[in-house]
Amino acid sequence: MLTRILTSVRATPVGARMKISRWRAPFDRLGANGGGHNPSGRRSAEHGFMFMRRSAEHGFTLVELMVVIVIIGLLATIVAINVIPATDTARIEKAKADISTIEQALEQYRLDNLTYPAGTDGLQALLTPPASLTQPQRYRRGGYIKKLPNDPWGRPYSYTVPGRKGAFDIVSLGADGQPGGENENADLYSSAL
Repeated sequence: MLTRILTSVRATPVGARMKISRWRAPFDRLGANGGGHNPSGRRSAEHGFMFMRRSAEHGFTLVELMVVIVIIGLLATIVAINVIPATDTARIEKAKADISTIEQALEQYRLDNLTYPAGTDGLQALLTPPASLTQPQRYRRGGYIKKLPNDPWGRPYSYTVPGRKGAFDIVSLGADGQPGGENENADLYSSAL
């Protein structure tokens, strides 16, 4: 646009040229003369407006940053609400699977030895032959389970003979490790599964 003004100045009469040249003079000082040396260090009017426009687009305003932070917080809350219960459910399911595995090992022990392990021998009787066995030759070489698992909360399963509704109970006390409770804190009994 500035070049159009400059070319039109050359084509105008001398009297009109004076008015335009006074108007044009500040731009010449700013370097609007086609990109020559600019001793003042300022940009031309044409470039200056572009420069101002670009600099306004470089960063985010505080309001924009706050909106983004709020959105991230909401997403984190939604994820936490959906993931944490899934983790608790997965731990409960893992405990049920462990209890089922131990039950199967106890049933195999009973088939071989004609009785369940005594309460004093506990679940260790599935790994090594207990001293109370009347016929130790019937005990399976290598035991009935490779390793006794801990419950998903890091505590050993307890074994009680007789059980509440059967010959035995394998119990996990849940997340809190205390008798009773609800949800992830509820006790898991093999007789109730």
